Amino acid sequence: MFCAEVEEPLRRHVVDTDQIDSCRGHNRKIGGGFFGCAEIFPGIIRGEGAVGDTFDKKLPASFEEKLGPDSDTLTHVGGDNSQVCPPNQRDISIIGVHEGMKRCLTWVMSENFSYDFVVVGGGSAGYAAARTAAGSGLKVAVVEGGGEVGGLCILRGCMPSKALIESANRMLAAQEALDFGVHIPEVRADVSAIINRKRSLIENFAGYRRQQLEAGPFDFFRGHARFLGPDRIAVRLMDGGTLEIESSYFLIATGSKNFSPDVPGLMEVNSLTSDDILDAMELPHSVLVLGAGPVALELAHYMHAVGVKVTIIQRSKHFLRGVDPDLAATVESAFRERGIEIHTGTKLLKVESSGDGIRIHFEEDGQICDVGAEAVFNGLGRVPNVAGMDLEKAGVALNGKGIGVTSTQQTSNPNIFAAGDCCGPYEVVHIAIQQGELAARNAANLFKNGAAHEKMDYRLKLFAVFTEPQIGVVGLSETEARERGIPYKSASYQFNDHGKSMVMGANHGFVKLLADPTTGELLGGAVAGPHASDLIHEVVVAMAFHSTAAQFAAIPHYHPTLSEIWTYPAEELAGS
Repeated sequence: MFCAEVEEPLRRHVVDTDQIDSCRGHNRKIGGGFFGCAEIFPGIIRGEGAVGDTFDKKLPASFEEKLGPDSDTLTHVGGDNSQVCPPNQRDISIIGVHEGMKRCLTWVMSENFSYDFVVVGGGSAGYAAARTAAGSGLKVAVVEGGGEVGGLCILRGCMPSKALIESANRMLAAQEALDFGVHIPEVRADVSAIINRKRSLIENFAGYRRQQLEAGPFDFFRGHARFLGPDRIAVRLMDGGTLEIESSYFLIATGSKNFSPDVPGLMEVNSLTSDDILDAMELPHSVLVLGAGPVALELAHYMHAVGVKVTIIQRSKHFLRGVDPDLAATVESAFRERGIEIHTGTKLLKVESSGDGIRIHFEEDGQICDVGAEAVFNGLGRVPNVAGMDLEKAGVALNGKGIGVTSTQQTSNPNIFAAGDCCGPYEVVHIAIQQGELAARNAANLFKNGAAHEKMDYRLKLFAVFTEPQIGVVGLSETEARERGIPYKSASYQFNDHGKSMVMGANHGFVKLLADPTTGELLGGAVAGPHASDLIHEVVVAMAFHSTAAQFAAIPHYHPTLSEIWTYPAEELAGS
């Protein structure tokens, strides 16, 4: 890469480089950004030009002489840095204009890029890994292939869904206001205003993440990556062209994508996805929700709260597969009370268009049933986003639909790591971040001739569902304890017998603690009820310090608060 006068015929698009502070070869941004020069070759564009223009200029003969037909390197004029330039390659692309350097052009040769650690995917796991690896002294690059920068959580997951759910919760509170002596003449949802608020929030969140990636202590490439071998990827840049990157270690953090099951007729009716609902300025009057996992239930809660008639069709016998049935039953009961129609233990048969919208045919309790609505929402989950990466060329094996990893986050190729939804086992952001940071530290240890000795520990695995009521879970569940043959004792307490929740009118649900029957150490905790996603963190902290039930019960709790409800099951376990 170099800066030079332009005299040979070239036509290239110049992209925005407002972020450039200097042209000193640091933070190279490719495919939608800029490429910093290691040293400035003092050249001047002949003629006027600005960002966004195309140029028809010539490369001087002196440049050809400097490179030479057999030369392997070009030494920058005015500096002692060199760049490898393969001989006889003259495919040069203008990718930026440095206004602060008198319109010095920045070029990219057909150059190979070499790093210590390359992250494929710039979401939460990828960014955390890149930041950690760079902090460990590695030369790092991030390749992001999404149309937008920010990752699933910010763009189409956690944050937009919680923005919509906050509006849903305000609607429910307004509808129940009369129970508290507050008269609100008209309660009406403005879906377009809800979405505009969400868009404003997400633009802010995504802009901050984009700034972190573009200004981070690593190089940032915008393009789609595929493996050419165990130590090399090809990146198809979003602004055109392809470059190759080699690295000692890689991390795959490409996230997940919507899953569409093989149900006759489902593809033909253009079912809604979570992406559609999260940005829909108008909602259907009625919707059939396929599935009862976290995404399906959270968006069902939102849509019903703002006035949509919702019907849920779930394959298993209860909501939230993998969650203790008593927790799932709390949400199901609350949904039924709100007027949401629910079918569980079903088998989908077919989906078809009808005169009044869409009809779904399914089997339930040995009977063939069908229900109709204006639209259908496919909420049957997500699958790892690994297609088209040529993982087999890198020796990376799949475990089912996702990438198989060890407890060190290494794949079947020990020099390639994976983190987040593309490998699981839990599709939650804080775990993806933990996996990414751990993978980066292990890669740094390997690079320094050490060992990948850090291992993921899921003892404090944390899970929350933002329905109304909410669910929060940490550590061992009763279902898991029974399946693994782990002895435990449990105790619970209902919110409808707790002073603060009764004052709030939040009577659905309970809290539950699990403890070792011999030592009394807390093994797990769960909440189904008001503010469960916040309440569960008190148990997380206690378990992090290996608290016993007796120690937990002895912690002072202010009265009246929701959090003091934990003292009742803790005291029961301590005294048993």
